[in-house]
Amino acid sequence: MASVALSEAEKVYIVHGVQEDLRVDGRGCEDYRCVEVETDVVSNTSGSARVKLGHTDILVGVKAEMGTPKLEKPNEGYLEFFVDCSASATPEFEGRGGDDLGTEIANTLYRIFNNKSSVDLESLCISPREHCWALYVDVLLLECGGNLFDAISIAVKAALFNTRIPRVRVLEDEEGSKDIELSDDPYDCIQLSVENVPCIVTLCKIGCRHVVDATLQEEACSLASLLVSVTSKGVATCMRKVGKGSLDPESIFEMLETGKRVGKVLHSSLQSILHKEESLGPKRQKVGFLG
Repeated sequence: MASVALSEAEKVYIVHGVQEDLRVDGRGCEDYRCVEVETDVVSNTSGSARVKLGHTDILVGVKAEMGTPKLEKPNEGYLEFFVDCSASATPEFEGRGGDDLGTEIANTLYRIFNNKSSVDLESLCISPREHCWALYVDVLLLECGGNLFDAISIAVKAALFNTRIPRVRVLEDEEGSKDIELSDDPYDCIQLSVENVPCIVTLCKIGCRHVVDATLQEEACSLASLLVSVTSKGVATCMRKVGKGSLDPESIFEMLETGKRVGKVLHSSLQSILHKEESLGPKRQKVGFLG
């Protein structure tokens, strides 16, 4: 993950400020930076979104393609995640550095989506054991300015909200052979329900306190962080510790409670902006991914 080099004096300044609930940029410990969300930014996808969180810039595209259900889940479609860490985002992504982080992020996304409640995978099934929709979620890290996992989870949820899947009919002839017919109407689509799609809240332990939405400088002062996957109802679905440091049970409990509380507010704000943007329809002004 991207990092910055800080002097001891700078670290002391940041740590002492956090203990007083005052961060370098003026935020409190539980405050997020301004989040910019824009959907439908890539034309040749089924759904897309771009999220800017401080200096972190994420682009996500979702492509719906017809596939065959997996043997162990014959009545469900599935999601596949691919993460590309652009070398232009930070020099540390050059070579194997970006590949390793991309694999780590993809594995985390698989983990939080590996249940029936996040996305209704049965709605992606066209014909059991034969045909289903496979959603290929491509994540591109354009710029890295701290708090990658949260920004990526927001972008993935926004892109899935924007995803439109063509409506299909299964036609069966007298001999029993099946044919798939896609609707000719481009507006005759299925929209995914993302109500239960979780967002990740990363809590960085700095000194005796923890902060959400850490900057690169704050991440450099933290030895351990807790990633908490939270639903819109404030339910934690999974968590993971990252970093070389340790966390005591009391800290984990406090961080988990903070994550659930902050995550609920994050979901509410995200849902509000997504529905507002959708209500504007094609008339809304688009910045676009090159804007």
